[in-house]
Formats: sequence, structure tokens, C-alpha cells
Amino acid sequence: HGVPAPMLVVFATMSVQFGAALAATLFDDLGPAGTSVLRVGLAAAFLLAVWRQRVRRIAAADLRLAGIFGLALGGMNFAFYEALDRIPLGIAVTVEFLGPLAVAVIGSRRRLDILWAILAAAGVALIASPGGTSVDAAGLLLAGVAGACWAAYIVLGVRLGRVFPDGSGLALGMAVATLVPLGPGIAEAGTDLLVPAFIAVGAAVALLSSVIPYTLETESLRRLPANVFGVLMSLEPAVAALAGFLVLGQELGARDLAAIACVVTASVGATSVAGAATRATPEA
Repeated sequence: HGVPAPMLVVFATMSVQFGAALAATLFDDLGPAGTSVLRVGLAAAFLLAVWRQRVRRIAAADLRLAGIFGLALGGMNFAFYEALDRIPLGIAVTVEFLGPLAVAVIGSRRRLDILWAILAAAGVALIASPGGTSVDAAGLLLAGVAGACWAAYIVLGVRLGRVFPDGSGLALGMAVATLVPLGPGIAEAGTDLLVPAFIAVGAAVALLSSVIPYTLETESLRRLPANVFGVLMSLEPAVAALAGFLVLGQELGARDLAAIACVVTASVGATSVAGAATRATPEA
């Protein structure tokens, strides 16, 4: 409790994005799908060990909700890693961040939020516009898919939190999420998924991308208003660009940095007054 709550959110954001950058270092050996299997699978194993839940005692409707939530979670991670294999981390997170931003704007009744949505769209247009840094179109599309899954994840996560007061719902969802990249991951990585060195890095990614941020964000949400939490989370695209540069050597052009600034500003504006819909765990 000695650490200020806003700093907990900043630390969580840094953990998520540097975890994503670390995951990208496995792509040459395991591919994005294989890396996704390791990250989600190991995170599921850890959460299931902590939150032991007897499935037979859970209502069928609640199990279905956890399953659908898990599919959204798995699709989000799988699509994001596939995008990250094609485009820089900062750009991938910027496009993906349109998902939670859309949830915040749609859930608001303020006319001003229409302007924030337009500003965010302008940011993405800067990234995709010809004449700027050459960006892989498939990578942008996959980041958009990840963003749509993130939006679904947020909406479903709110319902899941009401049904499962502890972390057991997340643990069940994470187990289902492992099934999404499982087939492509085995096809891509094969027996390399069993190499101890890769498992060790995958475990570090799971800790950085799931366990640590989940713990920090859960604590910060107890001590911060939702709108303040949302504003701090809006720093994610900028932190992602920093992590991509420091860990992966990904340099972004002025147009890309301007696009990130547009989306960050739009997200801050959309969440600074209205209570922002927030996520329970990080996306990537």
C-alpha cells in the first residue's frame, strides 16, 4: 500500500508492453502462434493453480459465459501476436487500442466523445495512409481484429466479474483461451514448445503480460476512480512504442508518432470525465 495507486497502473502498463516485446523475441523460433500458446497456456496453468474451482459446481450458463470470454481473450492474444509479427509494437497497440476506446465512447452520452472518436480515426488514418512509413496491411487488419476481441473481452469481463467474485472465472477463461492458438501453434512450433529455454521465456512473458499486471491493476482499481484508471491506461500505445524501440529496436517515423499521439489524446479525452470501461487483465 506504500506505492501510490497511479504508479501501480503505470507499472502494470509497462509490464504488459515490455512483456509483449519479450514475446516478440520468440517469434523466430516458435512463430507468433506458438508463442501465443506458451503465453496463454502458462498463464492459465498459473491461474488455475491459484484459483482452484470445481467445474461441476458452476452453473451451465456461467460456464458458457466463461467459455465465450475465453474465446475473446484467446482471439485477442492470437491476433495481436500475429499483428506484432508484421508491424511495430507501438503501431499494433495503437490500432488495437481502438477496441476499448470504442467501448468507452459507445457507453458515453456526451457529444464531445464523437470528436474524440474522430481524432482516433484520424490517428489510424495517419498510420494507414500512403506516403507514411510502409505498414503491412495484414498486420493492421490483425491488430484491428485484436481490438474487436478486446472490446468484446471488456464487455464480457464486466459480466464475468459479477458472476465470479474471485479470479476463478478468469482462470477458466484463460484455459479456454489456450484452445484458440493451439492448433496453429503446434503446427508452427511443434516440439520446440517443449524446449526448456523457450518455456522459461514463455513463463516470463506470462508473468509480465498477465500475472503481474492483473495483480497491480486489481489493487489500483480498489483505490482509484474508474475514469482516472482509464486515463492512465491510455498511455499504453506510447509505452508500447517505447518498449518496441528499447527491446526490439523498432524506430517509428514522425507520422507514426503523431498517430499514436492522436489515439492517446482521444483515449484520455474519452475517459477523463466519463467512467471508463476497464479491463481486468492485460491484452497481450
